[in-house]
Amino acid sequence: MNRTSTQPFSPRNAAVGAASLTRRDFVKAIATTGVAVSLGAPVRAAETQSGDMLYRTLGRTGERVSAIGLGGYHIGIPKEEAEAIRLIRSAIDRGINFMDNCWDYHGGRSEVWMGKALADGYRAKVFLMTKIDAHTKALAAKQIDECLQHLQTDHIDLLQHHEVIRVEDPDRIFDEGGACEAMREAKKAGKIRYFGFTGHKDPLIHLRMLEVAAQHQFKFDAVQMPLNVLDAHFRSFEKQVVPALVREGIGVLGMKPLASGALAKLGVVTPIECLHYALNLPTSVVITGMESLARLDQALEAVRTFKPMTPEQVATLLARTKSLALTGKYERFKTSNG
Repeated sequence: MNRTSTQPFSPRNAAVGAASLTRRDFVKAIATTGVAVSLGAPVRAAETQSGDMLYRTLGRTGERVSAIGLGGYHIGIPKEEAEAIRLIRSAIDRGINFMDNCWDYHGGRSEVWMGKALADGYRAKVFLMTKIDAHTKALAAKQIDECLQHLQTDHIDLLQHHEVIRVEDPDRIFDEGGACEAMREAKKAGKIRYFGFTGHKDPLIHLRMLEVAAQHQFKFDAVQMPLNVLDAHFRSFEKQVVPALVREGIGVLGMKPLASGALAKLGVVTPIECLHYALNLPTSVVITGMESLARLDQALEAVRTFKPMTPEQVATLLARTKSLALTGKYERFKTSNG
C-alpha cells in the first residue's frame, strides 16, 4: 500500500529535516555515551550478514536485500544465453538476491534471459526489480505486461519509472492518463509490490519528481541514482538527493559505482575502492554490472572486505578524485544530451 506524506515534500524541507535528524542523533549520542560523533558519518540501512554477503533493509518496506545488486544491462552483454543464465544463477547461489533489469535493455533480451535464469525455483530466491520508460498510461500498461512475460513471473517486486532525466518528465508521468495510473492499477491487480524511479542526469530532477509525487499523494518506496567518488564533487546526488530519501524512509539504490567504467580506466582508484565508497553511503543496494564471472567475483570481494569507512578515509579517497570530477567529463551520463 502506498503511504501518503503528512508534510508536502520540498527540497528545502528535505534539507532541513535531514539536518534536524542529524543534530538529534548527535545530541542523543553525547547524552548517552559522552562521546561526540561525526555529523558527516553516513546513516546506513539496517544491516545483517549471512556468510560473506551483507543484507540491508530497503527503506521502510522492511524487505531484506543484498547490499550488492546484479545489473540488468550487463547481463545482456554475454554472447550466449547459457552464459548469462550461469552468471545470474551463480550470483544468486552466492548470496545476491537483488536483480536489476529494464524493459528496453538490449531490446528485451536482458529480461528474457533473466526470466529463463529464474526458472527452477530461482524466482523465489530473489527480489526482482525492473523498469519501464513509458510516460502514458496505455503504453505503461503494455510494457508492464511485457515485462511480466519476459521475466516469466506473475509479479514484480519493485517497478521503477526509468530515466527520469528531463524537467518535464515528472509532470508527464503524474498527469491524467500518465504512466503512474497504470502502475497504481497494476499494483491493485497484484502485478507490482513496490514503486520507484531512476535517473542519472541532475539531482534537481530527482527532487522535482519527489515533489510532484507528494502533490499527488504518492510516495515512492525506492529511488535509483548514480553514486560514486566522482558524483560527490559534481551535480551530486549523494549530497542533494540521498538526505531527502533517508529522511522520508525511501530505499536508496546506487548505480554506476565505477562511473560507467570511467573510474577503472582512469586508474586513480581501484574498482574495490569504488564499490566500498558506494557501500559506505546510506545505500540499501549498490547495483553494478556483472557481465563475466570475473566481475561477479570482484563485486563479491568488495562486499566480503567492506568495513565502514572513517571520515578520514572518505576524505582521502575524494581528494584523489576531485580534480577529475569538477567538470563532469567522466560522468558523461550527466552531461551528454541523452
